[in-house]
Amino acid sequence: MNEQYRTHTCGELRTEHIGQQAALSGWAGTFRNHGGVIFVDLRDAFGTTQLVLHDEALLRGVTRETVIYVRGAVVARAEDTVNPKLATGLVELHVQSLVRLSAPCVPLPFEVGASENVREDVRLKYRFLDLRGERMQRNLQLRAALLQRLREHMQRFGFLEVSTPILTASSPEGARDYIVPSRKHKGAFYALPQSPQLFKQLLMVSGVDRYYQIAPCFRDEDARNDRCPGEFYQLDYELAFASQEDVLRVTEELLHDVFTTFGGGKAVTPLPFPRIPYREAMALYGSDKPDLRNPLRIGDLTEFFADAAFKPFQGKPVRGINAPGCAQQPKSFFEQMLQFATSIGMKGLGYISVVPCAEEDTGSGNTAPYPHDDAYSLKGPIVKFLDSAKQAALCAQFNLQPGDTVFFISDRPSAVDKLAGQIRSELGNRLELTDQSRFELCFITDFPMYEWDETARRVGFNHNPFSMPQGGMDALLTQDPLEILAYQFDAVVNGVELSSGAVRNHDPEIMIKAFEIAGYPQEELERRFGAMFDAFHYGAPPHAGMAPGVDRMLMLLLEEDSIRDVVAFPMNGNAQDLLMGAPGEVTESQLREVHIKVRS
Repeated sequence: MNEQYRTHTCGELRTEHIGQQAALSGWAGTFRNHGGVIFVDLRDAFGTTQLVLHDEALLRGVTRETVIYVRGAVVARAEDTVNPKLATGLVELHVQSLVRLSAPCVPLPFEVGASENVREDVRLKYRFLDLRGERMQRNLQLRAALLQRLREHMQRFGFLEVSTPILTASSPEGARDYIVPSRKHKGAFYALPQSPQLFKQLLMVSGVDRYYQIAPCFRDEDARNDRCPGEFYQLDYELAFASQEDVLRVTEELLHDVFTTFGGGKAVTPLPFPRIPYREAMALYGSDKPDLRNPLRIGDLTEFFADAAFKPFQGKPVRGINAPGCAQQPKSFFEQMLQFATSIGMKGLGYISVVPCAEEDTGSGNTAPYPHDDAYSLKGPIVKFLDSAKQAALCAQFNLQPGDTVFFISDRPSAVDKLAGQIRSELGNRLELTDQSRFELCFITDFPMYEWDETARRVGFNHNPFSMPQGGMDALLTQDPLEILAYQFDAVVNGVELSSGAVRNHDPEIMIKAFEIAGYPQEELERRFGAMFDAFHYGAPPHAGMAPGVDRMLMLLLEEDSIRDVVAFPMNGNAQDLLMGAPGEVTESQLREVHIKVRS
């Protein structure tokens, strides 16, 4: 430690230092003047120490958040002034000399360490002040610790860290590229990589057996709470001579270690993590990123209502969700659920509850006997459309108990599962069924290789165009494209997609056919992905990989609502860096150098 500025940090002094001389440097915090005795909280990255000054002249030119150097004696605090909230709370420094190390701090736009209620644009403009607070310091420290742990884990399992280019060629990977004009090559452009996808596959062809890097990725896409515009980081890795299960084993060991180490004591899904096929996930949870902390499950009632008298459900898929204990909720709960249902595009939200019998319900048409207990009845607007056999079958299918409510969702085939998933999530939150005390992890597997593109009116890739179809060339030649599954998989934590991965398509002939089905002729494939397509003719091993998002990982571990709070210098939701003023204008000479003219 440089004793020119400090002998100890502001979080270091303890009772064993009493009677010693100490020098500290840091930011001046709260000032308290108690009749000629002045108390100042001095703060640095390691903690806070209380200063005691008897000479007000020492503070001339010192304002809050001014950086100062002090020297003095370490003294025990009086018993009634001990602060158990501070690690240094049993001692204080009686200041004998003080030197100002910075210019006096100007009036603050907000209180350091109390920025939670400050507008985000103000926080980001003065991000250097926001980062001084204890919460943001903690977030930065956890980020550093996590990155170190990730590197240690990957190196322990034999992965080689390789850095791939930042300036590369434009590649259609699902989002818009950030493009960079070339000075030396008029009219040509580089692109910032959306991911190291092509390079890591080329590394497999290059003979690297296990590659990884903590990779910056750049996508010109709109912000969300769980996605920064512009730049984000992922732990990118690829394995040669590997199957899907090889990648899943590496990933689950990695994620189990991370969430156990940094998860604050929350329970973590034991190994191995569940593997849930995509279609099963959509059927049971209405989502390909299900939150398994929510115990509610979705049931299929399409056949059940096919011959029922309720016409709005006939000829359309129908889903049901049993919400235990929901029947005890007030009428306003059901009204609010209906409002939510209409807000996501549903025309209504039917339900049937198991409630205690009431005389006023007799003959209303909205009640029927509960098959298992005469003291209860089935109640709801759909009851009268079901005969007694249907009522009994519904109770059996969902194991309806007194106090339960089953909700019904019906819509077009392309929408019904997602709508049911949203109703499931809303019920889980409103009924406080979603367990906040644990991390539930799973893998979603067997994604469809293709999907129908309504806009283009043709078949397109569903997930990752570089994935190997299950069944290889035979599947591409003989199966309906919409029935072909791919070796594609996602890692999901508490309803958040943390990572996507795949077994790669390393066979040029299979790749040609796969892209042809999605509307890309061979010429287009070679033009867009020429380097990789060419390399695959020189001996490419089977390979597979994954890339968990570092920022999302931190957001989950820190329980932050916005991903911008786990990044040191993020852009705002409008893709602007308010601190540095980016994007900004450049000079006419700079534009001429890269052969660009801005159109008005």
